[in-house]
Amino acid sequence: MALPVAFFALFFAWPVAAIVARGLKTDGAWHLGRIADVVAQPDIRHVLWFTTWQALASTALTLLLALPAGYVFARLDFPGKQLLRAVVTVPFVLPTVVAGSAFLALVGRGGLLDELWGVRLDTTVWAILLAHVFFNFAVVVRTVGGLWAQLDPRQEEAARMLGASPLTAWRKVTLPALAPAVAAAALMVFLFTFTSFGVVQILGGPTFSTLEVEIYRQTSEVFDLSTAAVLTLVQFAAVCAVLAVHAWTVRRRETALRLVDPTVTARRPHGAGQWALLASVLAVVALLLVLPLAVLVRRSLDAPGLGYYRALTRADGGTFLVAPVHAVWTSLEYAVAATAIAVVIGGLAAAALARRDAGRLVRGFDALLMLPLGVSAVTVGFGFLIALDKPPLDLRQSWILVPLAQALVGAPFVVRTMLPVLRAVDVRLREAAAVLGASPWRVWREVDLPLVRRALLVAAGFAFAVSLGEFGATVFIARPDNPTLPVAVARLLSRPGDLNYGQAMALSTILMVVCAAALLVLERLRTDRTGEF
Repeated sequence: MALPVAFFALFFAWPVAAIVARGLKTDGAWHLGRIADVVAQPDIRHVLWFTTWQALASTALTLLLALPAGYVFARLDFPGKQLLRAVVTVPFVLPTVVAGSAFLALVGRGGLLDELWGVRLDTTVWAILLAHVFFNFAVVVRTVGGLWAQLDPRQEEAARMLGASPLTAWRKVTLPALAPAVAAAALMVFLFTFTSFGVVQILGGPTFSTLEVEIYRQTSEVFDLSTAAVLTLVQFAAVCAVLAVHAWTVRRRETALRLVDPTVTARRPHGAGQWALLASVLAVVALLLVLPLAVLVRRSLDAPGLGYYRALTRADGGTFLVAPVHAVWTSLEYAVAATAIAVVIGGLAAAALARRDAGRLVRGFDALLMLPLGVSAVTVGFGFLIALDKPPLDLRQSWILVPLAQALVGAPFVVRTMLPVLRAVDVRLREAAAVLGASPWRVWREVDLPLVRRALLVAAGFAFAVSLGEFGATVFIARPDNPTLPVAVARLLSRPGDLNYGQAMALSTILMVVCAAALLVLERLRTDRTGEF
């Protein structure tokens, strides 16, 4: 635990504490009354209200559209199911900047809806809500569908034989069993949308602002660290509450149900109702998930002769100091370094947490590992610039600063992926190897590593995809001569002109292809029984 604790203390707790202290402390005195003053401001209260309202609306809309898909993946067997599972998961591993760009190409100025019917939604809240559904659809499908596939269908069949109607049997038998998973999925979607940044930054414009966007505006445009610090504390408190409820629901889901092999519960659709449900789910996937990505690709090809892609190889001396295509190689290099850091830190933390003799303090660290996913990435990025500016840790000019920030987000995914597998390793295998004279290092290399190699590769793939798309912290610390792909896309979208817009679509397409390729590798590596996030 020594290295993971030191890593999170140095590169997470310290930067966050530094920016909060900078905002609320003056001449050695704390000004906690500033919290009430900021929250009482009408514009800040409006931001708080919109952040909460849009998160609740996005969560409800996502559940409404994704729960039928969860049933289809859990109970129906049809050709192309594995491919469709990968298609559904692609938006989740895409950066939020790409999700915003895709919907901007669909509903924005000159988008598909504008061309066909003269309708624009980029200035309305509907664009944000639909983009959040696009991004979080897979969370509900994987979380709820993964459990649904393992519920014994004979319980519902027994209720039907006793005279219950299909709806009554589902409401009385299946729904109570699914309730913990639905609650867990809803809380995760709420967490992701409550801290939304890239989607709202691109689609919200000056009209709509979440806490995360307002923190960015206060730090980078208004330079009001006091207000940013207060908003960070408000978001931190909300995220802690959500994570506490999430942990409670996950524990209920893991301990309250008896599960069966998911490979025996899926059957071919029968009856008009199931075929209609399958068709409707395919239509939702096509319109809500595939269409925005297809429009994104199409907009990147509008210029004749791949003009937008060729323009990426030229430096214009304005938006970037280098050619935009340079961001592709920079992002790949940063993502590889961040993945290596995340695998080491997350792997060590998972190994410590998996020990049967782990103390309460070590087990409590498990919950703290999830905080980087919910705490403002903008705060972390700006905190890096404030905290890591003096020797021996003056890293402001070092390239390693970006991978460190990205690894903070990737490490929790590594822990969540490896921890169940490490806990499943039979301790007697380790004890037998030790009795035969193997050193602890050799026991890990000869016993643990072969058993967790697949999970380690999957964890590395998730960390790579997440690191590749990290935007909130990177936008502060990426150097002008080394922008990452999400930062480059956001900068191009912020500038007027068709060429800048087309280049943003081209870069988003490249980023989408790279993320999709990483996802396909994950789908090949994962087993049939590791279908949940």
